[in-house]
Amino acid sequence: MRNLIYTILFEFFKDEESEGYSVVVPALPEIITWGRTLDEARRNAVEAIQCHVEGLLKDGDPIPSN
Repeated sequence: MRNLIYTILFEFFKDEESEGYSVVVPALPEIITWGRTLDEARRNAVEAIQCHVEGLLKDGDPIPSN
């Protein structure tokens, strides 16, 4: 399998109940995740990308490039 590189965008949020980092992947708009810390958000993003790409491969759908 080839290596895939995607841009991951993090945005800090804080409200009355919680705070953390929201994550979006512009090339994969289906992916929306977050984490309490930047490291947790990054790990969640990588896991979400891997799961999404595995699903695309399983379904025979094209893999978007960055």
